[in-house]
Amino acid sequence: MRICLILEGCYPFINGGVSTWMHQYITEMPEHEFVLWVIGAKAEDKDKFVYKLPENVTEIHQVFLDDALRLKSGGVISHRFTDNENEALARLVSSDKPNWDLLFDMYQVKRINPISYLKSEAFLNTLTEICKREFPYIAFSDAFHSVRSRLLPVLYLMGTEVPKADVYHAISTGYGGLLASMGAYINKKPLLLTEHGIYTREREEEIIRAKWVARAFKKHWISFFYMLSDLIYDRAFRVTSLFTNAMYTQIDMGCAPEKCRVIENGISYERLCNIPLKEDDGMVDIGAVVRLAPIKDIKTMIYAFFELCARMDNVRLHIMGGVDDQEYADECYALVKQLGLEGKIIFTGRVNIVEYFEKLDFTLLTSISEGQPLSVLESFAARRPAVTTDVGCCSELLVGKPTDDLGRAGYCVPPMQREKLADAMEILCESRELRLKMGEIGQRRAYEYFRYNIMLTKYRDLYKEVEEEWQE
Repeated sequence: MRICLILEGCYPFINGGVSTWMHQYITEMPEHEFVLWVIGAKAEDKDKFVYKLPENVTEIHQVFLDDALRLKSGGVISHRFTDNENEALARLVSSDKPNWDLLFDMYQVKRINPISYLKSEAFLNTLTEICKREFPYIAFSDAFHSVRSRLLPVLYLMGTEVPKADVYHAISTGYGGLLASMGAYINKKPLLLTEHGIYTREREEEIIRAKWVARAFKKHWISFFYMLSDLIYDRAFRVTSLFTNAMYTQIDMGCAPEKCRVIENGISYERLCNIPLKEDDGMVDIGAVVRLAPIKDIKTMIYAFFELCARMDNVRLHIMGGVDDQEYADECYALVKQLGLEGKIIFTGRVNIVEYFEKLDFTLLTSISEGQPLSVLESFAARRPAVTTDVGCCSELLVGKPTDDLGRAGYCVPPMQREKLADAMEILCESRELRLKMGEIGQRRAYEYFRYNIMLTKYRDLYKEVEEEWQE
């Protein structure tokens, strides 16, 4: 089967949980041919892959959002929009469930120039009506630039080349879901969606906090991403998530329950299960396998560890991961120095975790948002318990599903609660016996539910289901 995987902002350009998962996923399915359709932020990143692509990746199509800013007008638009086309475009501008088939035809078949449309009388009339109705007290120029910045990437993406494939498999909603939906429509092929986190909810949280979006336009930006999720939820043959609550969220957001499946993450259990436990040398070493990025909330991690150091002296924190945001990373380094934690907090950069786990007693995750973090599953496979924030399915990982009576494998606390994080770490630091007991429970849980071959079998079955359904 020729499978087109549609990815946004991850593989093969950057390291991270989803990228690692994707690389292993492709490598372990040599019976399938994969085409990558990847969306990056900046064209300067073209061909700058941090992964060597597996042999069964036969094509890669790269699309960069900042290329939309370099589009040139085709002059005065010659196309005469029909009433239906005008309505579809107006609904797109308003983030109000447009006729996507009509839009795909306009930009794939009729090749409407995005800049020419944004300079057209049709767009001006639509925007004027929206401003009268929804932004009567906002400067027209502000509304124009806000709407244009939302609309331009979509118009640009709808005009890009569509790879040919037997199935289109998106690894998120958003822009990736848009391309996948368009590919499935243009080539009349089935569509799948796998969400590691709920992309739309993550964008909503980001926009609420964002300074680059004026308060008056936040609602419209949020509606825009919900519109994109509606598109792929409506058209996908199957929609998978990593855990039960995520599936319920997809259903709450409008995905038909009969489409939804849970396929848990999988890890290379055998690679990690025989790592020796650290000897009791009087020090307690805590590890965080994490990228240096705001969403991972490294600053709260540092503050929580500072609180822990005020209570006990025999602790060290190892932060293992690359830099996603250099400015944020520099702020974290400065915070460590300001708090006098040099030597107590060690930034290792990216490391071989199989080797480094030998130095660790347990692990720590302080993210603001997660799906089903691979770092926690890997910690379990290595017989190390974890302290995490209560995001994604972390609580379920630590205490188990209702049908899982193995026991507790760590502690889960609310995000951004430094004292509660310190409390949880202190409990594990004080008792090696407890760490060993919880580590054994975590390892059994990883073996029972999260081995890689279990996950791959479920995805292979999903592709077989698609193949059988479309042959009938």
